[in-house]
Amino acid sequence: QVQLTESGGGAVQTGGSLRLTCTVSGASFPIGCMGWFRQAKGKEREGVATIMTRYANSRDYRDAVRGRFTISANDAKTAVYLQMNDLRPDDTAIYYCVVDEFCAGLGNSQLYHYWGQGTQVTVSS
Repeated sequence: QVQLTESGGGAVQTGGSLRLTCTVSGASFPIGCMGWFRQAKGKEREGVATIMTRYANSRDYRDAVRGRFTISANDAKTAVYLQMNDLRPDDTAIYYCVVDEFCAGLGNSQLYHYWGQGTQVTVSS
């Protein structure tokens, strides 16, 4: 059974940084995609970033975070990270990591099968 555990969330002020970590265990399929989604209170879940671990680590970012956030993963595909710099109040959300055999795009959260429990990120002005 796949287990994903996020850590690294917290409260920071505008302009601050956080590094999220998601540890992955128990996958019985070849992990080809690792990523991060987020959900702000009262809003729909949205994709933040994905990394295609079987395709030269090709990365995809939503426009609102490009240039501020960086996704990476270890070679063993047992951890995925999200370095978040220059945080803004509208980055406040619960952040979830995902893994799957393939990436399905940032706009298709319903197509990802394996999710962590989430970690809260709060950015104050």
